[in-house]
Amino acid sequence: MAQENNPEWQSDLNRRGAAKLGTFMGVPEAKDLSKLDAKVAIIGAPCATPYPGLGHYCASGPKAIREGIASHAGNLMHMDFDLLGPIFPDGKVSVVDCGDLPYDAKDSAANRIAIRSGIRMVLEKGAVPIVVGGDDSVTIPVIEAFHDKGKLTVVQIDAHMDWREEVSGERWSGSSPMRRASEMPHVERIIQIGQRGVGSARLSDVEDACKWGTTIFPAREVFAKGVQPILDHVPAGSNVLFAFDCDGLDPSIMPAVISPAPGGLTLWQALEIVHGIAAKARIAAFSLVEFVAERDIGKQGALLAGRILVNVMGLSVRQAAQSCVNASNSWR
Repeated sequence: MAQENNPEWQSDLNRRGAAKLGTFMGVPEAKDLSKLDAKVAIIGAPCATPYPGLGHYCASGPKAIREGIASHAGNLMHMDFDLLGPIFPDGKVSVVDCGDLPYDAKDSAANRIAIRSGIRMVLEKGAVPIVVGGDDSVTIPVIEAFHDKGKLTVVQIDAHMDWREEVSGERWSGSSPMRRASEMPHVERIIQIGQRGVGSARLSDVEDACKWGTTIFPAREVFAKGVQPILDHVPAGSNVLFAFDCDGLDPSIMPAVISPAPGGLTLWQALEIVHGIAAKARIAAFSLVEFVAERDIGKQGALLAGRILVNVMGLSVRQAAQSCVNASNSWR
């Protein structure tokens, strides 16, 4: 963290601008999680439990998203109109990039352990993890890592329900994150947004989800009624873990997905959901998954994914700063 307030580093960052910096928007690197000292930690998770036969199809996602937003690295202290101020309003870069977790294309169980352990270390250091995937199954060990951190509200933005019990005998793949989340005692609420078209969900999966108590806002309903009904379902003061699948966005703006589905959310709908929830609840973690770099067009999808993460960064550091103020006031 010594770099964050270093004028020479900031000046050098501004000069480099569009250079490929290796970290997300050129924020300081912190690969040793045992020494993590930051409010927010970006951590890449290239692979967890990919579908049988597909391999690690999203493994290049974290690298591609870092490269897609690299051109904005010199603007960290500039006005960001999505956030109505600089990303870091106090002028201090309180976000670090922890690099990518190791993965084994043939050992999904080991991948899940690595992700769960990595997120645990981030949480123990008091930082908010922003996870960049990686296939959708990455979300499962991310949620598991919160097992003793209090109750969670999981907000999923996705074209699909992800309530399959198994696919080809695999219970931990990208078709099952919400089913697995529903089995975790610390998950008290699941809100699903953006579902549309035909996917892997059976009628029985929908019935199981509704029986458990999940609330579903299909994409068509979001377009018809706006985002306010979604915000109304998030309790004030709750801890929210976002599970953001890139295919929740419309493929016209996010082509870099494995299963494109027409009629997805716009960028502004997605940001209104994230900003609206952040205004009343705490961002406990944000997991962005299913970015298939090989299907991107002119790095536009990577830039879009990067901008969503920038918004999450900015909101998270603002929440952390407010928490510090509240904690300070409590001593008086």
